[in-house]
Amino acid sequence: MDVLAERAAIDAAVSGKTVCTAFADAVAKWGEKPALRWKDDGDWRTLTWRDYRDEVAAVTLALRSLGFGPGQFGLIMARNAPEHVIADLGLVHAGGAAISVYNTLAPEQLEYVANHSEATVAFVEDAGFLEKFLAIRSRTPKLRHLVLVRGDAPEGVMTWESLLARGRELSSAEPKAFEESWRAVGPEDTISLIYTSGTTGPPKGVVYSHNNIIWTLESVQRFWAIEPQTLVSYLPLAHVAERFTSQWRGIADGHEVWLCPDPNQLLPFLVEARPTFFVGVPRVWEKLMAGLRAGIAAEPEEAKRQMVQGAVEAAISAYRLRHEGKPVPEELATVVERAQPLFVLLRSKVGLDRCTTAITSTAPCRPEVHEFWAALGMPLYEVWGMSELTGPATVVPMDDHQAPSIGRPMPGVEVRLGEDGELLVRGGNVMVGYYKEPGKTSEIIDAQGWVHSGDIAEPGPNGQFRIIDRKKELIITSAGKNISPANLESLAKSSPIIGQAVAVGDSRNFISVLVVLDPQVAPAWAKARGIGATTMAELAEDPTVIEEVRRALTAGNTHLSRVEQFKRFTILPTEWSPESEELTPTMKLKRRVIYSKYGPQIEAMYATPPGGHAVDPQREEG
Repeated sequence: MDVLAERAAIDAAVSGKTVCTAFADAVAKWGEKPALRWKDDGDWRTLTWRDYRDEVAAVTLALRSLGFGPGQFGLIMARNAPEHVIADLGLVHAGGAAISVYNTLAPEQLEYVANHSEATVAFVEDAGFLEKFLAIRSRTPKLRHLVLVRGDAPEGVMTWESLLARGRELSSAEPKAFEESWRAVGPEDTISLIYTSGTTGPPKGVVYSHNNIIWTLESVQRFWAIEPQTLVSYLPLAHVAERFTSQWRGIADGHEVWLCPDPNQLLPFLVEARPTFFVGVPRVWEKLMAGLRAGIAAEPEEAKRQMVQGAVEAAISAYRLRHEGKPVPEELATVVERAQPLFVLLRSKVGLDRCTTAITSTAPCRPEVHEFWAALGMPLYEVWGMSELTGPATVVPMDDHQAPSIGRPMPGVEVRLGEDGELLVRGGNVMVGYYKEPGKTSEIIDAQGWVHSGDIAEPGPNGQFRIIDRKKELIITSAGKNISPANLESLAKSSPIIGQAVAVGDSRNFISVLVVLDPQVAPAWAKARGIGATTMAELAEDPTVIEEVRRALTAGNTHLSRVEQFKRFTILPTEWSPESEELTPTMKLKRRVIYSKYGPQIEAMYATPPGGHAVDPQREEG
């Protein structure tokens, strides 16, 4: 079936459907099965699909009684907790749309989103988040109702319990009111705005219709038909990756979702949940890999340690040969086959022994990370997409694992390359537009309906594509050479002690790099070598650490042309996390922020005499 026929088939299959009809179908199909699991005072609690529906119904009717309805928006500032997704669906079943906002937003950023969307209600998880809303209340006149999920509410703020009690009374009085409310919701109605973090100017609100969500869900299911899975939800629900995977796809496919409110607690949640389906951003895969490698290296029994390391390296060698299309020697294949129970045991250390579908998304994943997980019997399948594409657009097929690759277009999705190699996408997953921004919408969606992604790609085998850079992030040296920073940064991170690397060199005569040490791996690495330094600032100045970073960059340089090679580096005495301003909530680099914040360190590397450290001191002296 060609892509246009596929699109027509999907259009027909989803005609008249909404997320509300999908939720009703889920309740009918999986009623008493677990839908949500979360921890409450150390104990696990469960909400079945039927209980989930009852809670959503109560919120829906309470909101309707407050005057909330079609055409209105509600904000949610909360961690990954059951009330977050219940509030979301309550807003949607009342005929409105939900906007999850990042918990890290400053009050003035919240003020912009509240006023731009003209939101009339906000759900706030705790007193700390409530403070931000109270600080802007006088400047957000449309925001009439605040609902506090946990804690004692001050005057003028409703509690979650009182809202639910009100809704339950209304539901008892009018048993058909909930169904009447959601059946009035149509496929073209707005279900959500997702505000993309603006690198220049205020964020843009991506508008999704119910049809966008249902169409994309149908396309994904035709590509990867899966039964109900066990998931861990830990990425921000303000980001389309988590919203699509655990919330919307959770409803469509009946997943059992374990809600992890703090990404720093991901490992213990994985070990308890043992998900069968897991989406990790590259940094998560890197950290889990580093943790396993550190655990193997710390094994006190030398024979056992060497056996495990040997088995892993053998499996990596076999993967590389297969990846290059070469035969795997029988002896090597036998070693790898015998080591399979060991690899399952290693994966169990991070709760992934049951995982049959492992996804990497939101940013490129380094080759050695792909090699490691594939060696352990759990290859990572790349999914590429954008907020403007309702999340996913291309997927690596289960029967044709390639890495690095973003896979093939999903059914009904058209993909082509522009004259400059830019990836262009068209399909039912394309957003309605940017809210109140027709000019900016037409900048990204052309007259023929193609979304201009800003990613530069090239075709690969079997119809798959590979991203080679971001159109706006290319480094152009003073000699006019176009260089991919993502490629350089991937090579720079060859040492496990390097957590982040940012290549610098736009309009400069050579490439330098800012390095941030991994806050978990670097101290353990230093301790194992008898280094007394423990803080990030002390480690950044330690000669052995500096030499290890130099070694990693020198190794990276062997894969680069002379003009692309790292010449100088600076180790920053800081730690970056999703809560810090250098990274997005999905741990992608905010380049403009980094270039601005660390401008003095960057300038120093190009000064006379230069600051930082030379990658090759001898060549520099010569």
